[in-house]
Amino acid sequence: MRGFGRFVIATLCGLVLAVGIHIAAILGSPYLADQDAFSKVQSTLTTDKAQIVSAPGGENTWLPNPDPAAAVATCAFDLRNGPMRVATRTGSLPLSFSFHKETGGVFFAVTDRAAVRGELDIVAMTARQLDEARAAEDENAPSRDVRIVAPEVQGFVIVRVVAPAPSLRPQAEEMAKAVSCTAEQDA
Repeated sequence: MRGFGRFVIATLCGLVLAVGIHIAAILGSPYLADQDAFSKVQSTLTTDKAQIVSAPGGENTWLPNPDPAAAVATCAFDLRNGPMRVATRTGSLPLSFSFHKETGGVFFAVTDRAAVRGELDIVAMTARQLDEARAAEDENAPSRDVRIVAPEVQGFVIVRVVAPAPSLRPQAEEMAKAVSCTAEQDA
């Protein structure tokens, strides 16, 4: 019985070790991946407009399962030098923004329903930058920007414009391209 007991204990230890390694590999893979979403959109850090990732119809894209009825554009941000402003004019087609951390995961999402007078202005910033903006703000003329605090200094924005009919696909692509992503310099 003594040899069998050692075998059971060794087997259980091996199973616990295997489970631990598998969990660590699954949880660590987003941090260790070379071709994650941020690395694919990092080239947009220097552009002032969102870049089309997937045009309506879902052709010529690196997305695994593109939506044929949506234009998808993206722009990356780096908040080390200041906040990033994402702005657009809304239209008749549904529009949404989702803000993602560099390491993955959405931390903020908004649709065109949040637009004021047909304009949607969102400023992503760090907590320190938000405190500075509030301190510099004029009490008589408060900002109408939607301000969000990013949990990481780098990330990206995904813009989706839905074209409910194939004839609206060019309009959806133009709306997605028209989204402005500009870095604001810290004062």
